[in-house]
Amino acid sequence: MKRSQIKLFITASLLGCATIGASAQIKVYNIMRYGAVADGKTNNTTVIQKMIDEASVQGGGIVLIPAGKFVSGVINIKSNVELHLDKDAFLLGSPVRADYGDGKASALIVSNHQHHIAITGQGTIDGQGDALLKDIYVRLNAGTLRDTEWKTENPWHQVRPEEDNRPKLIEFKNCDDVRIKDITIKNGLCWVQNYKSCSNLIVDHITVESVTFWNNDGIDIVDCKNARLTNSFFNAADDGICLKSENSQEVCENVYVADCKVRSSASAIKFGTASHGGFKNITVKNIIVYDTFRSAIALESVDGGTLEDINVDNIKATNTGNAIFIRLGHRNQKAPVGKVRGIHISNVAVDVPAGKPDAGYQMEGPAVRDPHNVFPSSIVGIPSGRVEDVTLENIKINYSGDAQKEIAYVSKDSLNKVPEQIKNYPEFSMFGELPAWGFYIRHADGIKIRNIVLTCNGKDYRPAFIADDVGGLSLNDVNIPMTTSLPVILLNKVSQSYLKGIRIPGDRNKNIEVK
Repeated sequence: MKRSQIKLFITASLLGCATIGASAQIKVYNIMRYGAVADGKTNNTTVIQKMIDEASVQGGGIVLIPAGKFVSGVINIKSNVELHLDKDAFLLGSPVRADYGDGKASALIVSNHQHHIAITGQGTIDGQGDALLKDIYVRLNAGTLRDTEWKTENPWHQVRPEEDNRPKLIEFKNCDDVRIKDITIKNGLCWVQNYKSCSNLIVDHITVESVTFWNNDGIDIVDCKNARLTNSFFNAADDGICLKSENSQEVCENVYVADCKVRSSASAIKFGTASHGGFKNITVKNIIVYDTFRSAIALESVDGGTLEDINVDNIKATNTGNAIFIRLGHRNQKAPVGKVRGIHISNVAVDVPAGKPDAGYQMEGPAVRDPHNVFPSSIVGIPSGRVEDVTLENIKINYSGDAQKEIAYVSKDSLNKVPEQIKNYPEFSMFGELPAWGFYIRHADGIKIRNIVLTCNGKDYRPAFIADDVGGLSLNDVNIPMTTSLPVILLNKVSQSYLKGIRIPGDRNKNIEVK
């Protein structure tokens, strides 16, 4: 589907969704009129589900959650049903683990193989994560709940129940014509919302506040086609906006993300980690990022999928641990190496501090284990799989500087000592200390960088820019106004390089080293 076709789909979907809400013939099922109790204690699952089932059988309708606090266990949205939360309405997830089923916990709101469904309104879906977590721990300590992870070592050095015991809040699978609009979603214990293998998905003007526990991705769009996410805010104790591909026979395709704001104790915009089928024709634009631990932009394929035709534009990030991370790896050894190609990133401004940017979260992301100085942006493939055709233009990255060899040190003459980490989980710190402070590129072809400014507030003993084993490198209008280490730019095993408009301190011929 071309971008013009995406716009037509969006317009048609919006018009279709407006019809169901505006038509006087659509019946409204107010749950209080059918016996629901708004006391914040009574479990209203049976009433709410009965109204959903009745509305669907009658050909469609609006199930209304009025102002008040309504507790519920798992509810299943059926075709042609809109769940609408009025202003000051709270749909509270049950604080009892047993209400999410035996074995793997169900999400609070589920739907599978349904069509023309919606969750709308000015109200709030609250998972009551703290209260639910207490109940989970009581059951774990009593031995009445099975869990393989909660007493094992993890990067957080905390007792952590496994994901199967922590319910998501929304999980829609294989659904078509889905609309999520205006609601607030908060206090989950796992992924806040998971849309898997859905088509024609619109998420607009939502607010996500979910920092109760880890794995609280703000939104996961998994192997979806024709999806639009706009005008939303995410504050998540994991990745903010995350696209995944869990099925090798599917791809996340024709996705438009724009005009959002993200705070995250992981990465703000992330493709992966699951990357089996891949990602194709994705646009991300007009995103504000702040107080985010990992990358502002992370594009990853490590499970055999193809990541291609990606356009990222107008990203502003402050107090963020890393600007840009592009990675092709081979974690899934059962599949061939995937592809990362056709990426265009433009108009990006990022400020990278020295400290831990997500300080202040109730549960911060895990600290990088090994001592390190500030990490550069990176584009990194592997010897058997190269990142291809990446264009970066109009990029400004400011680093805190003040690196110290006593903390960590990789010499520019020891590039072969940077580990490949071919099978490892992808993240910007996966290689440990890197030999450059601004940009590091390895195992890549067709890299075009235009109008980039790299600044360092303090001293750094490393070169600003290193390209190692790169074919077809174009550097046009690269400005590095100040550095305390020479060379400023190091090109090692770089073929077919094109350098124009390079502005660096000192003699260009001396301060650009070619090996």
